[in-house]
Amino acid sequence: MKILVLNCGSSSVKYKLIDTDTDATMAEGGVEKIGLEDGFLKFKKSDGSKEIKELGHIDHKQAVEAILQNLTDPEVGCIKSYSEIGAVGHRVVHGGEKFASSVLITDEVIRQVKDCYDLAPLHNPANITGIEAITALMPDVPQVGVFDTAFHQTMPAKSFMYAIPYEFYKEDGVRRYGFHGTSHRYVSSRAAEFLGLDLKDLKMVTCHVGNGGSITAVDGGKSVDTSMGLTPTEGLMMGTRCGDIDPGAITYLMTKHGMDAADIQNLINKKSGVAGVSGISSDMREIEAAVNAGDERAKLALDMYELRITKYIGAYAAEMGGLDVIVFTGGVGENQTGVRENVCAPLGFMGVEIDRELNSKIRGEEALISLPGSKVKVVVIPTDEELMIARDTKDIVSSLK
Repeated sequence: MKILVLNCGSSSVKYKLIDTDTDATMAEGGVEKIGLEDGFLKFKKSDGSKEIKELGHIDHKQAVEAILQNLTDPEVGCIKSYSEIGAVGHRVVHGGEKFASSVLITDEVIRQVKDCYDLAPLHNPANITGIEAITALMPDVPQVGVFDTAFHQTMPAKSFMYAIPYEFYKEDGVRRYGFHGTSHRYVSSRAAEFLGLDLKDLKMVTCHVGNGGSITAVDGGKSVDTSMGLTPTEGLMMGTRCGDIDPGAITYLMTKHGMDAADIQNLINKKSGVAGVSGISSDMREIEAAVNAGDERAKLALDMYELRITKYIGAYAAEMGGLDVIVFTGGVGENQTGVRENVCAPLGFMGVEIDRELNSKIRGEEALISLPGSKVKVVVIPTDEELMIARDTKDIVSSLK
């Protein structure tokens, strides 16, 4: 079955067309700058080269229509008609407590996703826009919603609750939800398969680290704790997000500098993290280059970034009562060899021993980077959230027949 996977953001639509019979990606790309005068479609051609088509001022529906037209284009497309697409899988960021698994999109599901708008005001409305665009353009094609938060719905209350008055949880849904769930689910399953081990027998920490980042404790294949919270701001230090911070520091800054809620949101989400501490960039490649050039603030930012990851791994190993596997994924986890080495170095007391020479060569590929005698296996597993979405979509649609 050919599955179109869509990830609709506030100003972009990313896509992949996946043949789930072979897991092959037939086409991929995205529309950017939706709502602006210079919108464009960028896509990968069959020979691996990239091409850009100028679209001008477009909305989300027109963006999805441009993607479909490109997929059926006689020169650069890979299918002859829309009818070859068996189903569409959508990444939906926030499912609250309503969704613990992927679901067939219905009017009731759309209503419930809209009920979560307050929890993800930038993402969920865009996700719904993508669903509505497909409904208008391909009304007979089944659609499936795959939620970033669903994998983490197995967390126990002691892990997801905040220590604030209980009524804020009951009345307003304030709790830890976690994100990157599709990625954590994929890499934990794939890591077990790659190692030839039974996922149900493993205590695993999956590290999805990049410009955004989260860490999850996976016990027997289920998420039991995760670093992101009500929003994606909690947890690790990220490219521009602050991660864990004393709430008192926030109220102190608000009072001292006359900041309002919007100012604080901008500060902790867009001006903090690696970029805020280094004053250079949110890109870890630029940070490492600056460190090598002797920049002290860049070194501080990198040290902080790595320490947060190490702390969460240690905490989750204690929480699970042991650790069998550490998984690195995401842009940094898959490619920044120094980060992996520095994160693992303090964990030697737990039996974590990586092969430094092998680790230095691994970028963007599956690999076991721990030494044969390491009590904890350390692996690099490139994530594939789109493939996970496509598989869920196929399973749900196939069950309808």
